Amino acid sequence: MKIKKHTVVIDGIDKIILKCLLLDARTPIQVIAKSSGISGAAVHQRLKKLEKVKVISGSQIILNPTILGFKTVAFIGIYLDKAIRNPEAVKQLKNIPEVVECHYTTGNWSIFTKLLCRDNEHLMELLNKKIQSIDGVSRTETFISLQEQINRQIKF
Repeated sequence: MKIKKHTVVIDGIDKIILKCLLLDARTPIQVIAKSSGISGAAVHQRLKKLEKVKVISGSQIILNPTILGFKTVAFIGIYLDKAIRNPEAVKQLKNIPEVVECHYTTGNWSIFTKLLCRDNEHLMELLNKKIQSIDGVSRTETFISLQEQINRQIKF
């Protein structure tokens, strides 16, 4: 691994380690060691270095929102009356558990969010009672996802 101008360049062994973990984050270090041709201690050391330079950050369980009853995925473009209102609006959006992503964007919207909702009625309730009542929100534009067609990590 090398660091060049705030970018990390990973080597072939790091790529093998990362590919193993992307397939299954619970892959034992000894299995990764065998795949990469280095010792378990060396794999562990490389993982610590990858964490230190923030190429990776921990591991996580991925919930299936549909199975848990969240069948509607919506993207909301939020227009603010003033850009200075962004920090307070984001602070209030953080208090809405159904908001799973929030982006400060260029273009028409000040903020672009992703929501997971039980259904369209739940989405409408969130829009009317929580999002559009945030100070500074002048209007919203909503897009409902019909089907997620690609969901992946970046290739390297």
